[in-house]
Amino acid sequence: MAANIQDVVMLVGDSLTQLGWDKGGFAQLLAEMYVRKLDVINRGLSGYQTDWAIPICEQIFAKQHEQHHVPQVKLLTIWYGANDAAPAPSPQHVPIDRFKTNLSHIIQMVKSPTSAYYSPETRIILITPPPVNTKQWDKPDSPRVFETTRSYAGAVKEVGEKENVPVADVWTKIFDAAGRSEEACEKYLSDGLHLTSDGYNIVFQAVVDIVERVYPELDPTWEAHGKMQTVFIPWDQVNVQTPRPSLMKRKAQF
Repeated sequence: MAANIQDVVMLVGDSLTQLGWDKGGFAQLLAEMYVRKLDVINRGLSGYQTDWAIPICEQIFAKQHEQHHVPQVKLLTIWYGANDAAPAPSPQHVPIDRFKTNLSHIIQMVKSPTSAYYSPETRIILITPPPVNTKQWDKPDSPRVFETTRSYAGAVKEVGEKENVPVADVWTKIFDAAGRSEEACEKYLSDGLHLTSDGYNIVFQAVVDIVERVYPELDPTWEAHGKMQTVFIPWDQVNVQTPRPSLMKRKAQF
């Protein structure tokens, strides 16, 4: 019964996105940043990779004829690679060339005017997988390789350049923060693959930096020179004599 009131930020990805609601996670931080302006929808699915992501996106993205009946996705983050990089013959493994093709496909679902899901109002950010710490990751039935994940992070950057989509390079940011030491990534990785709150803070800051530089119209901060406003006015602006007209929803973006 929830009405269509606020447009949204949509997060798609694997467990790194799903766990973004954990304390200090990037989804939680984004929801706090956009409170009363945009809702945050988390479509992270643990264990998924880009082969499986495409049919999921075909269901979670609204088609053009549906878009005026649902909230608009103003910002979309796409965060895959951590599972695609699992070594063959893991069922999660996606060869790197197909991984890049899949990412481009998901982007073009949104960006291409010929796509059934075309959404010209949606701004996209790609996120690289973070480093893995193989000293922490103790799951022989689901192995990871440090250099392989680095390659998939590089592939995300290649796709971003090809598709003209900004990339939050959290692989490099976390590795640099760890002094370029795999073992020192332990501060940012809870189990060698998933993130601590310190790791998520790096992801959050990388996303915010892109919003500020590339998509300033979506910058919700007070310093953003009035780019966004709350959907419902602050309480001290309510017309107390005739409140109802002043309590109508408004667009979050000027």
